Amino acid sequence: MTRRHLSATPSRRTVVKAAAATAVAGSVLAATGARAADGPAFLHGVASGDPLPDGILLWTRVTPAPDAVPGSGLGADTPVAWEIAEDRDFTRIAARGTAVARAASDHTVKADVRGLRPATAYWFRFSAGSTVLSPVGRTRTAPAAGAAVPGIRFGVVSCANWEAGWFSPYRHLAARADLDAVLHLGDYIYEYASGSYPTQDTVVRPHAPLHEIRTLADYRLRHATYKTDTDLQALHAAHPVIAIWDDHEFANDAWSGGAENHTPGTEGSWAARVAAAKQAYFEWMPVRASTEGTVYRRLSFGGLAELHLLDLRSFRSEQASIGNGAVDDPERSITGRAQLDWLKAGLTASDARWKLVGTSVMISPVAFGALPAHLLAPLAELLGLPGEGLAVNVDQWDGYTDDRKELISHLRDHAVTDTVFLTGDIHMAWANDVPVRAATYPLSASAATEFVVTSVTSDNLDDILRAAPGTVSVVAATAVRAANRHVKWIDMDSHGYGVLDVTAERSQMDYYVVSDKTSREATASWVRSYRTRSGTQRIERADAPVR
Repeated sequence: MTRRHLSATPSRRTVVKAAAATAVAGSVLAATGARAADGPAFLHGVASGDPLPDGILLWTRVTPAPDAVPGSGLGADTPVAWEIAEDRDFTRIAARGTAVARAASDHTVKADVRGLRPATAYWFRFSAGSTVLSPVGRTRTAPAAGAAVPGIRFGVVSCANWEAGWFSPYRHLAARADLDAVLHLGDYIYEYASGSYPTQDTVVRPHAPLHEIRTLADYRLRHATYKTDTDLQALHAAHPVIAIWDDHEFANDAWSGGAENHTPGTEGSWAARVAAAKQAYFEWMPVRASTEGTVYRRLSFGGLAELHLLDLRSFRSEQASIGNGAVDDPERSITGRAQLDWLKAGLTASDARWKLVGTSVMISPVAFGALPAHLLAPLAELLGLPGEGLAVNVDQWDGYTDDRKELISHLRDHAVTDTVFLTGDIHMAWANDVPVRAATYPLSASAATEFVVTSVTSDNLDDILRAAPGTVSVVAATAVRAANRHVKWIDMDSHGYGVLDVTAERSQMDYYVVSDKTSREATASWVRSYRTRSGTQRIERADAPVR
């Protein structure tokens, strides 16, 4: 997400499962902060991720001694046992094993458990020594390959800036018992120095370290700081998380050879910084490393849905300057050739009804038209665009039009239907058709649809303007929609999360907002729902969230 010179519940499952999720959240909150005086402790919670029909990835971090803080390199290698069971009391053990929390991996532990039953809820925990137990987590495996699945439901989040607010959207998702997993679409952490973004006068809580993170120790400590948040711990303990990264896991506007927020002369080499950031990410996140140590990969959910997850930072060309035609250069790429070919082949070969694509930046084209000057400047600031006028956001797919054209042509030429892009990054909620030719839409066809979720806490339009929600943003949203008829809805003000419900007949995104990102006790409420019916490749409004 570009940042330059910034100023200022319903359930479809059973009551038993609802009670189980509440118990998970409660056990995590009770265990948080429990610290051994001189022995091992689990201070950063537990997590699971990347569900398979027969397996799940489990994660934790052991603090072997009080001085073994993340990134310090201190502390002895510590044996750890793990177990996963079919019940909360661990009387029906499904699998168990051991691992070693090593200083070389910042005392993080992963267990890639296989041999489990599909579409099944499990409970898991870790232990160190004879008496120290971790908090208990609950997870769920994916449906069997090709299985008839009545529905899949995901929480969807992105853009959680520690200093900008409290993570109450995570708390509200943790309390739900009807989710199969939570998708995190990038900007899980932010790299900035304290008070850089947001500005110092709006910092809700200072992060650690206070300086901009650049080294392996820095990235480790920043990840660890996030995982002391009780709402984030509750989310990870309640649901498997499926995550991809965006730029702030590295540095603002990252590309394959650098970043807007990286100066090689004073901040070292970009390659070294990226290597440190990726190492810390894979240590601290419940994510399986994929091809070439990136996060692009596929996960399947029976015959209903296949999830294609993208890495749009590791292989992209440098962002173009607006106005010089470089955005249309076929030699430039946002995906890299290998990843684009992988995505196209996977979409064509998929037997699933729905092809879901997790993308960290918006694929729908956006022209901003003639916004009033008092709105153009802050919106350009939010999106990292020139204040004198703009046509595209070059950090999104708009800056790499040849890749987008190739992908959309592929969908059309191979009759790939029911493709839904799931997106984060821009701190606003959108519901879009993805047109074949935006200039002639709606006369031209729509090749796919896109649901964009807003930020958990990161600043959006009303935060930058320090304006009341639903005031100046209404003018901006109206102007954007007038210039982009494929955009069905924008919310430029709110913070929150989405819940994506998928059935054979339709995919629906329910958008939820929180009352106040600066309040630990923020409430959540439903605000809008949009859906795409199977076979239509079009967005339409739904009257209510899925129950």
